[in-house]
Amino acid sequence: MQTLRVDVELGERAYAIHIGAGLLSRAELILPHLDLPRVAVVTNTTVAPLYLDTFSDSLRERGVAVVSVVLEDGERYKDWATLNRIYDALLQQGCDRKTTLIALGGGVVGDLAGFAAATYMRGIPFIQVPTTLLAQVDSSIGGKTGINHPLGKNMIGAFYQPRLVLADTGVLKSLPAREFSAGLAEVIKHGLVRDADFLGWLEQNMEKLLAGDEDSRAHAVRRCCEIKAEVVAEDERETGVRALLNFGHTFGHAIESALGYGTWLHGEAVAAGMVMAADLSRRLGYIQPADVDRIVLLLQRAGLPVAPPDIELARFLELMGTDKKAEGGKLRFILLDAIGNASVRSDVPDTPLWQTLSASHPA
Repeated sequence: MQTLRVDVELGERAYAIHIGAGLLSRAELILPHLDLPRVAVVTNTTVAPLYLDTFSDSLRERGVAVVSVVLEDGERYKDWATLNRIYDALLQQGCDRKTTLIALGGGVVGDLAGFAAATYMRGIPFIQVPTTLLAQVDSSIGGKTGINHPLGKNMIGAFYQPRLVLADTGVLKSLPAREFSAGLAEVIKHGLVRDADFLGWLEQNMEKLLAGDEDSRAHAVRRCCEIKAEVVAEDERETGVRALLNFGHTFGHAIESALGYGTWLHGEAVAAGMVMAADLSRRLGYIQPADVDRIVLLLQRAGLPVAPPDIELARFLELMGTDKKAEGGKLRFILLDAIGNASVRSDVPDTPLWQTLSASHPA
């Protein structure tokens, strides 16, 4: 299978995303980005037995010294205590400013390791090697790093770009079906906010993606990376267009916070949140009922929830208000003007919002 490349254009901090099967063994892609032949690999208890040896051995064969940090797996571990475990390991192993930190895992590992890299000795080199679909198409790209706080998701963190992203699509075969479906939520999101043709392609190829067709999966990862790279190059720190990639997340983060991090996977919460955002877009007259039905059907085909769990409405609103996308006490919503075209709105009236929340919680 051909290796694909997408470039994130950020001037002196530009970097490449390599996409293809078998990249975990391609140490030659990593070597040019190391200041010294020494790396610290951060991974978790699920990924380590599957891929840590393969990845580490490929580097050691090229003369790179490798230390590893294996964390517990799960969103609930994306916190200060786990972050401190990374710092402890780096200090105990004598890692210095020229040690490259590599995140081998999904979004939680990438966010934790990236924040550690941004802050350890005020910044050390960082490489992303995402092993989940969600991380390959979204969280590994663009430099968002951080941890959760009991009062809000991703409220503590930093923008810190990697030097390289290696997306080995072969590892997606080992993902549980639920994890793969959760990643598809972010794939579908990219089409909804930026590329109607890609959304149409997803509708035509959803069964191939679920069945493990490598070419289809590589195409989906590449197109999402292209969209994300374009947006990040235009708006690295989310002051404008990059916020569109948070479609469904204001509702979704509230779901995650209400249930406790990890009860629903991030992509599952985003899927339900996207349906709610689409419903709100319809109530405001931006899209048609048929558009909402189309979104619901595609998410259902992907094996994703299309309604939130039972959360008391006042609590839902309270949690939405703590979302980091709120500004000046006003909620900002990413809404659809059409399939493939989204915008940020901070002027949503209370009535349609309450109608959307109430409709999502039938009596």
